[in-house]
Amino acid sequence: MTRLSTGTMLGMAAAFALVIGAAVATPASGQQAPPPPATARQAALLDLTGQWVSVVTEDWRWRMVTPPKGDTSSVPLNPAGRKVADAWDLAADRTRGDLCKAFGPPSLIRQPGRLRIRWEDDNTLLLEFDAGMQARRLHFTPAPAAARSLQGQSQAKWFRQPQNRGIFGRGGRAAGGSLEVVTTNLRAGYLRPNGVPYSERTVVKDFFDSFTLPDDGTWLIVTTVVNDPEYLTQEFVLSSQFKKESDVSKWSPRPCDIAPPPATRRASAP
Repeated sequence: MTRLSTGTMLGMAAAFALVIGAAVATPASGQQAPPPPATARQAALLDLTGQWVSVVTEDWRWRMVTPPKGDTSSVPLNPAGRKVADAWDLAADRTRGDLCKAFGPPSLIRQPGRLRIRWEDDNTLLLEFDAGMQARRLHFTPAPAAARSLQGQSQAKWFRQPQNRGIFGRGGRAAGGSLEVVTTNLRAGYLRPNGVPYSERTVVKDFFDSFTLPDDGTWLIVTTVVNDPEYLTQEFVLSSQFKKESDVSKWSPRPCDIAPPPATRRASAP
């Protein structure tokens, strides 16, 4: 019996693996090749398109009016963050052209108003806000390189939450799905319109979920997780609710570079 060397045996094994791989990768005669990977639009796990109106059922004093200077309640600011918030100056923001700093991703989703979502192309969701006349693009393919900006760069992906609890919890996937968005490359901005800061090191994660109630229409829930190692002691988590509208006539865009009137600012006292 001929004894094969170790090198010969490894070479034969590698060749055999290549043959098997080729056989698997090559469709049998008469069979069609598998379709190309689906686009993000084709692979969507839920339909987020349409017009949505924000439903403000909590945090009224921070969302519906501009809070007074120094009101940082519920925000896990470190001493550096509190120092910046205490030094906020609306007149200085106006002079510098910084009145839009409260319209970046961590705070834009909290602005009262309406949101329109549509597919800009098969791999990009466009979110348009009438508050501040802002737009966010959620890229399912790598976003092009760009300078820091108010809205930063957002990478999106569909996912299903593992179902590990409840009567059907066997480690499988829950029905339906969610959208996860990670935003980086931000300019520094405000978590609230009264100067509560976030830095350019901030990473924002948004989780979009939608459901329909038999007698109460279709709802969108956006959970926002703000991670800022410069000004926060821990993650800042927010949940915002929207309801789908069939009547789109109430869309009312307004620029972000107009300061609220003094009476509105005074009305924000707790």
